[in-house]
Amino acid sequence: MSARRDFAANQQALDAALGDLSRYLHARRDGVTPLPKTWQRTPPALERVAQRLGLSRFEQEILLLAAGAELDTTLQQVLTQLHGDAQKPWPTFALALATLPEPDWAAITPVARLRRWQLLQPAGSGSALQARLVLDEAVLHWVAGVSYPEPRLEPWITPQSVPNAQVADAALDTLGARWQTAASLGSAPVARFEDADGEALVLQLAGQLDLRLYRLQPDLLPNNHAELDALARLWEREALLRNAVLWVELDHPEPGQATRLSHWLDELQGLVVVTGEGTLTLRRTQIPIEWHGADAGSRHLHWQAELGAEAMGHLNGRLGHIAEQFQLPASAIGRIAREWQGTSARDPDALWQACRSEARHDLDQLAERVQSSATWDDLILPHATLVTLRTLAAQVRQRTTVYREWGFAQRGGRGLSISALFAGTSGTGKTLAAEVLANTLQLDLYRIDLAGLVSKYIGETEKNLARVFAVAERSGAILLFDEADALFGKRSEVRDSHDRYANLEVSYLLQRIETYRGLAILTTNLKQSIDTAFQRRLRFIVQFPFPDTEARSAIWSRVFPLHAPLQQIDVSKLARLSLSGGHIRNLALNAAFLAADEHTAIGMRHLRVAAEAEFAKLEKPLPVADVGDWA
Repeated sequence: MSARRDFAANQQALDAALGDLSRYLHARRDGVTPLPKTWQRTPPALERVAQRLGLSRFEQEILLLAAGAELDTTLQQVLTQLHGDAQKPWPTFALALATLPEPDWAAITPVARLRRWQLLQPAGSGSALQARLVLDEAVLHWVAGVSYPEPRLEPWITPQSVPNAQVADAALDTLGARWQTAASLGSAPVARFEDADGEALVLQLAGQLDLRLYRLQPDLLPNNHAELDALARLWEREALLRNAVLWVELDHPEPGQATRLSHWLDELQGLVVVTGEGTLTLRRTQIPIEWHGADAGSRHLHWQAELGAEAMGHLNGRLGHIAEQFQLPASAIGRIAREWQGTSARDPDALWQACRSEARHDLDQLAERVQSSATWDDLILPHATLVTLRTLAAQVRQRTTVYREWGFAQRGGRGLSISALFAGTSGTGKTLAAEVLANTLQLDLYRIDLAGLVSKYIGETEKNLARVFAVAERSGAILLFDEADALFGKRSEVRDSHDRYANLEVSYLLQRIETYRGLAILTTNLKQSIDTAFQRRLRFIVQFPFPDTEARSAIWSRVFPLHAPLQQIDVSKLARLSLSGGHIRNLALNAAFLAADEHTAIGMRHLRVAAEAEFAKLEKPLPVADVGDWA
């Protein structure tokens, strides 16, 4: 009903404006002085067209004159009288310049708005000034209050349906602000959506900024320059009238096609977004945009919109933690939500695992994922060390509550990362503790090989680290930097450029660890080799002491699986060997293989042979006094 009322109101205003124009032209014909004032009533539809296209008052009056020649018989009669020819019931540029107030010669040139955007064109042969002005059919309908997508664009550019924006994204708002402040539409930056989820991002952009969306298939662009130019002019008019953005979808275009498209976009007056694979060489600024799930609040809203109220009831308040943990793109959130809703159980843990699996793909290419089933019972550590580790796990688990719900994140981003240094000799349980944390928190654990990331070429180490952290941010995985003292040792006194650059690499990694929203763990065998200034910037420092006899007894008591066949095993004798937990596990495993090869149960004899091999590996003599009574 509202649209019908608007149409009726516009028709009434248009009739009144054409009546005013007829009377004004009558007065000009009759030479009445003083001339009546220019009509004050502008039809709402014509006003919208003028506003969106930036038309001057004179250009508006030409459009109204051309529309009246099509719609109003009284105005047609006036035009024939002005021409002095009953066969010419139409306007011309010459007549408009001679009769309308405030004439502007620049407005009738081929490069001005009226003709550039094909609002009207001189028809017939002869001078453009004397030729009949023909109003474009679609523009006539616009002025009359009826709008629709331009059908002549359809072979190349087609309108797309845009969902209602349910999630606000700061990156897209920033892009919208850049577009609004651009000096001209031709200088507005081209948005390049580099995320694999480009389609969802474009739809999100259009919905959020309230833009109509049209899709261009570059392979269908005409080769002829004149046709390309005409298509550009027609699209510019459509984009302005309908407040639209052009979506260019690339699919590895051929070099010639990419060059033609680049030239066309450079000359285009309008907003452009690009997705897909391929390179465009543009004079216009290109802005790369990656969503990666926006912020946690936006992702939470998106999850709520996708799941609906009924499904939300099955999550027991865990959705905030999921939104905080996994930086998934919009399409992935929608797909996972639909798949999870299709399950009968609707288990919150299943949704968590689905997100975890989705978020890990890219990181698998850059680091080693450590599979873990270790639990707290597997850790034989002093009480104080276990308390620290459980506190660390609690901070990772509750950071959504503390940072978001309680507002600590609003105080600033510094100090919000969770980082730890695990210090202790080899085999004391540092990596095992990281595995326990990952299994407890249901997060992926990735071992980062610093030796593989550090490069002798200046700047390459930072690039390698940046790539790892950028990808890891999506899943919030636990990052384990093993033997970090190789890079994080006491920063050297600067003697040359290499020393200076090594210090820059350390500073860069410190910065990235401090801003990483997941848990970053660094391990070292020599805590004293780590710069104290660096240690102060870590939230936790966890000591892993060498196990004493009591701890070694506990480790030996748990090292053999329930189904492993055992002979008479004397744990007190085994605990005499001064070995760390890691070496004890190696020794027990080697003894198991010896027994299996003999088709017998594991006994002290097998353990002694394995102990000799383990000590040889450590380049230490096996203490005969400790194993002399092993049968």
